[in-house]
Amino acid sequence: MAGKDQNRCWYKVFTPFYKAARASAEQLQPIDTPVVAPKWQSAVTVGDTLENWGLIPTKPDWAGGLRANWSHGDEAAQNRLSLFLQEGLKGYSEGRNFPSVFNVSGISPHLRFGEISPRQARFAAAIARDRANGDLDSDFEAFERELYWRDFCHNLLFYADDLATSNFQPKFDNFPWRTDKIGFSAWAKGETGYPIVDAGMRQLWETGWMHNRVRMIVASFLTKHLMIDWRQGEAWFWDTLIDADPASNPSNWQWVAGSGADAAPYFRIFNPIAQGEKFDASAAYVRRWIPEIAKLPNKLIHSPWKASTSQLEEASINLGEDYPNPIVEHGAARTRALAAYQSIRIA
Repeated sequence: MAGKDQNRCWYKVFTPFYKAARASAEQLQPIDTPVVAPKWQSAVTVGDTLENWGLIPTKPDWAGGLRANWSHGDEAAQNRLSLFLQEGLKGYSEGRNFPSVFNVSGISPHLRFGEISPRQARFAAAIARDRANGDLDSDFEAFERELYWRDFCHNLLFYADDLATSNFQPKFDNFPWRTDKIGFSAWAKGETGYPIVDAGMRQLWETGWMHNRVRMIVASFLTKHLMIDWRQGEAWFWDTLIDADPASNPSNWQWVAGSGADAAPYFRIFNPIAQGEKFDASAAYVRRWIPEIAKLPNKLIHSPWKASTSQLEEASINLGEDYPNPIVEHGAARTRALAAYQSIRIA
């Protein structure tokens, strides 16, 4: 089985897991639809409809943004995958890092609810790769790795069923997390003063989804700039993400925090300014989600506090009122986080 190595020890590092799982990947084709489905055993009355069940929120209706951005069902899943293969797979290996570019599949909610399988997604992408005669090889491999990373997360959950509540690395049990209700609230509402962070959190609240690159940025900001326990962020994502998955959600939060399997090095602290300037250079993403600073030029929009009084006036911004000042200074926060991480390495 792919979950264990040849010595029967389960995989805690992604690369060997990926190599072992991929060894038989070419033979893994989607399973045919059953000719006869098992008889459904339930109390559902014939003729019942989803509308009759009253599942749609109305008082208040908090799902408007979700309905506007997502369709459910296997047909919707196949349509979204097809659109990605036609328009987004080419350039995926690089483009998937840029939140304003259409180079992500968008099938994660459908994978989460079983409306499409990772095997189906990989098989369809492999067909697109083969038809491209080598032009999509690197893009296919990058997409495939993401699917296997999802499997790796499920592998972790299978062997560590407390993944959402316990540090995968026990040394993090002594990490000096901070209690900061004001900071957490600012982060959750998209009011940290760092545009790329706030854009991601606002996208999440309105649509129930966030671009993967931005997920890493906002998770790093919460756990390292604010030093708030990753479990608080994981719980918020669980409540707000339409693709919240019991394996991927805690695994990825722990990966960013440094407490997880195959985790990012503790000293990897995303600079939200540099990340914004690199992956949203045109500021299309930030302008979409933070219209109050949209008139700032590209060179200032990821750090609006650097704008002069005249530049702020020209952009019709009263900093501190229309948009908040940073709730923490990046350099000082980085130094504090590094000291905290060093303390558990020495202990």
